[in-house]
Amino acid sequence: MTVAHYENFPVASFALPAHLRRPVEVIYVFARTADDFADEGDAPPAERIAALDDCEAQLDRIERNQPLEAQPFEDLAVVIRKHDLPLQPFRDLLSAFRQDVTRTRYENFGEILDYCRRSANPVGRLLMALFKDEDTRHLAYSDGLCSSLQLINFLQDVAIDYRKGRVYFPQDELARAGLSDALLGVLCGEASPEKPAPALAPLGGIPVVSAVSAPEDRFRSFMLGQIKRVRNMLQASAPLGLVLKGRIGFETRMIIAGGDRILRKLHNDPLAPLKRRVKLNVWDWAVIILRALFKK
Repeated sequence: MTVAHYENFPVASFALPAHLRRPVEVIYVFARTADDFADEGDAPPAERIAALDDCEAQLDRIERNQPLEAQPFEDLAVVIRKHDLPLQPFRDLLSAFRQDVTRTRYENFGEILDYCRRSANPVGRLLMALFKDEDTRHLAYSDGLCSSLQLINFLQDVAIDYRKGRVYFPQDELARAGLSDALLGVLCGEASPEKPAPALAPLGGIPVVSAVSAPEDRFRSFMLGQIKRVRNMLQASAPLGLVLKGRIGFETRMIIAGGDRILRKLHNDPLAPLKRRVKLNVWDWAVIILRALFKK
């Protein structure tokens, strides 16, 4: 199994203390492997769920100190026991990955945040456990940061997720913006243009953007609203980079600065995710490192 990518989360980063790099890598392998069971390949849903259930069974064996059936879980057991890590965050991740197999739409933002609570926040909780930081305020910052990063991933991957049959925008907010799943498919180049939609009535007392305006304009306005909300969440979690000290604090400030940098690029070109994933370049990383170094 490779350790080549995991969205916006750090993977054995050079900024982490050396003694934490291996534990972070092992946690990453678990998360990446389980996520790939849900996302990658052509296996039918039943096989994907079975693979995730097997991961859960291995966690049960770790909890009961029973022999394990695969090397990655043996490595994970060593890390869990050495660092006294809780098992619930691992179970929460599996819960989110199962949901990815069975659910592709979310009615409102609260449902998306619940998904983030299980798909992203556990990673932060495990890192905080490695850092031996149990401060409830710091954990709340961590949750906010991880949810923000997950939401940023959704904003980056609009077309990629649509091709997988998933839409991570709140359906009620799409409707208010005069958008729909079908129209998203057109904008992503995955479907034929639909017939012009009639003007939409207000939903829940909130004015709806006129469906007469160009779809691209509607999506641009919608995206700017999504970006603003995520930026507010990210900024609210930013104190974590200051309360964590040393290299751990520096790593956290890099993550926060990286998320902010992606949001800025998305703000400058809200239509970009309809065609490609917005990514950081060398110049972006230089800015991120400088911001992390001097914001203390």
